[in-house]
Amino acid sequence: MRVQIAIIGAGPAGLLLGQLLHGAGISAVIIEQRSQEYVLGRIRAGVLEQGTVELMDIAGVGGRMHREGLVHDGTELCFKGERHRIDFHKLVGKTVMIYGQTELTRDLMDARRALGLPTVYEAANVAVHDFDTAHPRVTYEKDGLAHEVQCDFIAGCDGFHGVCRASVPTDALHTYERVYPFGWLGILSDTPPVSDELIYVNHERGFALCSQRSTTRSRYYVQCPLDDKVENWSDERFWDELRLRLDREAAERLVTGPSIEKSIAPLRSFVAEPLRFGRLLLAGDAGHIVPPTGAKGLNLAASDVRFLWQALEDHYRGNQTALEHYSERCLARIWKAERFSWWMTSLLHRFPDNGDFGRKIQEAELEYLVHSEAASTSLAENYVGLPFGE
Repeated sequence: MRVQIAIIGAGPAGLLLGQLLHGAGISAVIIEQRSQEYVLGRIRAGVLEQGTVELMDIAGVGGRMHREGLVHDGTELCFKGERHRIDFHKLVGKTVMIYGQTELTRDLMDARRALGLPTVYEAANVAVHDFDTAHPRVTYEKDGLAHEVQCDFIAGCDGFHGVCRASVPTDALHTYERVYPFGWLGILSDTPPVSDELIYVNHERGFALCSQRSTTRSRYYVQCPLDDKVENWSDERFWDELRLRLDREAAERLVTGPSIEKSIAPLRSFVAEPLRFGRLLLAGDAGHIVPPTGAKGLNLAASDVRFLWQALEDHYRGNQTALEHYSERCLARIWKAERFSWWMTSLLHRFPDNGDFGRKIQEAELEYLVHSEAASTSLAENYVGLPFGE
């Protein structure tokens, strides 16, 4: 097979890039080691920045998102038993959209299928070759047969554990990482959300988050020890713990029910530099990870895709230097999102070594944050998404 772009990974980043490249008349194949069902089964993010919403519209796949997604004008911070609202729209004139990553992925899959564009699922032994030359290629096995894709560029959208970043010589890569000393125990339930907007909770028992996927499906999290096990948490124990961390009104309004999904996720901050290695370009989790506190993971992936799509389109229009600044442009935005996610995580969680002094500092910063328009504006500006190119 010969295409202009070989995309490794059929998650949201790879699928969105493929859709945008098709609109620009650039041929691409997407190669994914997992099954389509597995990709759709991953329970991930649900908060879309305005820029991500706009990019879905540009790709021509925003119709169902606008019909079913929930526009949020703000969010709530809960500490010392009281909630305080941060009004995004009033402060910065922007909003976010609540729309699950599973649904976004489904929309992209459906659009690609309708267009008859090539996607290979359950590809075994995927490998990238010769990306430091003018003739990169990708090999894989499918149904016992060996295949090779010749291409101009390889887009590594295959996640943190994917083959693309792992194929880069170690001396060409600089990584930065912080692993946090706790995890998030999360459940998904077919119950109405406890609030119309997300509630972020700082509590002496640990962080909690009340999120949602729709008006009838909720996503809740509580901070837990990093070595905790899902088996230790019955649904009843989870709901009891969540109530203890909420303010009285929210605790009384909380509607409980059986969990659809329950898991514990570790938290880390990670960045790989650079994101370009000859004709291999990394995007999304292949190049960076953020703790979910700031709702940046999926949005950063979309941001990378935006820069990569624009650079590739410019390249094929004759701008031979268009790709030279891809990594630099992405990383400038990535590090700002990493800072915000680290700050939100530090502000809202209980750290084992921070003690009483750390708790009082958190409370002082939260008080300042909700009572200072300047501080509230800074949070709102970062949460809804910083402008591209700044």
